[in-house]
Amino acid sequence: MTVDVRSLIDPEERRATIPALYDLRIRIFRGWPYLYEGTADYEADYLAEFFREPGAVLVVAKDGDAIVGAATASPMAAQKPEFQEPLRRHGLDVARIFYFGESVLLPAFQGQGIGHRFFDAREAAARAAGAVQTSFCAVIRPEDHPMRPEAPRDLHPFWRARGYAPVDGLTGTLAWQDLGDDFESAHLMQFWMRDL
Repeated sequence: MTVDVRSLIDPEERRATIPALYDLRIRIFRGWPYLYEGTADYEADYLAEFFREPGAVLVVAKDGDAIVGAATASPMAAQKPEFQEPLRRHGLDVARIFYFGESVLLPAFQGQGIGHRFFDAREAAARAAGAVQTSFCAVIRPEDHPMRPEAPRDLHPFWRARGYAPVDGLTGTLAWQDLGDDFESAHLMQFWMRDL
């Protein structure tokens, strides 16, 4: 079956996807490098808050009725301070930047061009909103992390092929609960950007 990739605009349609989206996010982010111990309640609140932003973008990939992937974006000015402040300190105008949140896709559907379609849709939305740059964050884990897999999937070549590059010295922190922990801890995040 062909995977259908499209942006969801209707607020009711977005709300109806929340349980499938939080399940997908928890499943994917449990893996390397995020190692995220997510909960349905937190994810439901996070997604509902995200969708309240008028400029928020949600792109879904569906195999039949099942959501197998999703990507989000919104104006950086609508993001939490922990995302905005590193950019401001770096002298960047957050009002002109579109932030790409998560992009999650079940492994069975990787390598079929869906990731490119996620980026295409979000970049088109950023241009339509008048943004001149796009940005996302990637967690930095130490090379000797005890949960690092033998051969982790490296998305850096894919991101670079899309025109993104890590910005030297542009990092922030984001807190979440790692697998096996019973507390949240801060994680170093590298900002990647490109001009539109």
